[in-house]
Amino acid sequence: MATDIPKKLGKYEVIRELGRGSMGVVYEGHDPFTDHRVALKVANTHTFKNKKTAERYKKTFFNEAHTAGKLKHPNIVEILDAGAEGDVCYIVMELVEGGGTLKPHCKPDNLLSYEQVVQIIFKCAKALDYAHRIGVVHRDIKPTNILLTKDMDVKFCDFSIAHLMTEEAESTMPTGFVGSPRYMSPEQVQEDMITNQTDLFSLGIVLYELLTGKHPFAADGFSRLIYKITNEQPPPLRSYRSDIPEIFEKIIHHVLQKNPERRYKMGLNMAADLSLVFDYLDEPEEDLDEKERFTQVQQLEFFQGFSEAEIWEIIRSCVWQEYEAGQEVLVQGDVDEAFYVIVAGDVDVYRKTTRIGTIKAGDCFGEMGYLSNTERTATIQAKDAVRLLKINSTVIDQLSVGCQLHFNKVFLRTLVKRLSLTTAKVLNED
Repeated sequence: MATDIPKKLGKYEVIRELGRGSMGVVYEGHDPFTDHRVALKVANTHTFKNKKTAERYKKTFFNEAHTAGKLKHPNIVEILDAGAEGDVCYIVMELVEGGGTLKPHCKPDNLLSYEQVVQIIFKCAKALDYAHRIGVVHRDIKPTNILLTKDMDVKFCDFSIAHLMTEEAESTMPTGFVGSPRYMSPEQVQEDMITNQTDLFSLGIVLYELLTGKHPFAADGFSRLIYKITNEQPPPLRSYRSDIPEIFEKIIHHVLQKNPERRYKMGLNMAADLSLVFDYLDEPEEDLDEKERFTQVQQLEFFQGFSEAEIWEIIRSCVWQEYEAGQEVLVQGDVDEAFYVIVAGDVDVYRKTTRIGTIKAGDCFGEMGYLSNTERTATIQAKDAVRLLKINSTVIDQLSVGCQLHFNKVFLRTLVKRLSLTTAKVLNED
């Protein structure tokens, strides 16, 4: 309790209470040696009913210092120190100035702009990517565990139930029912094996709330909540906000996949898709609904033989791009791992300043960049108004297995055909 906290903890002076959580009370403190203000997280000592309970609680409490202490990232609260005085356990952290959480911005009447949401979740995705590559899985991603500074920067906090995967440990781990149920992934609520993709699912729920002010799996009771998380798809974002850019739907679709294998593999994959949102915010989207897109894509030679379900999967997963005559789609020397199918219009191919050919509607380009993520060897420029389907490896990894196999088969056939034509041209020139 607050009244049980001494004026000092170790060398740190306790100044005032900042907030309370399930694991303890957070105070503002002062480090007299560095003359810096710090945050002091103090365990709820009144929960120590007996020695066994106390030891288990302390282990959980200090887990935060053990796991988060290994992380040094601008968007993760830094752990500075930890200690105990009798039954009082505390962790010393950097003090986040201005520090509210994202929770107030998950309400319909207090939503942030689309640009601000993208910037926040982009930073979160990159921070999680960093933590995951070190081996730390947070397991409790939710709005109240993401601090928002006065400068609109973000800081992940509360790693109390985080898991540190050592080199000797398996890449996945069984867990009990730990975390906040409203933000759990299907594998968490089923007490199944979890990976870093569990954190990404939780971040997807936060993104959904920041965009709509609504929870994607809102339910009256606990059982109904668990059922929705494991079995039901969230309502489309546009059922809450009709002006929302369509690319947000694609990101939510990917990150909230029930099967972890179909989710984003890493935080950087999610961050890459989030970076594309700015293209949609800068330019108004064409008024072209999904049925029109389906009809156009279905007629393309590349997708002949694909089932209707597979075509819908492709359309809803890939990025739809449009260029005016003279605009550059790709620039020679750039690194771009995407593969493009021309839905409408023609593009010219240039080597330096020399036009070497034209690619027409129904054809594709970008095969080698898609395969090897190497520098582009030519510049692609729109000859007239062009409509493209942009496909990258991250997108393909998240399609159903059947659709992946079908796409890879057609892609390889197209690649062989293109290489054969190139070889024949070289031989004829010789």
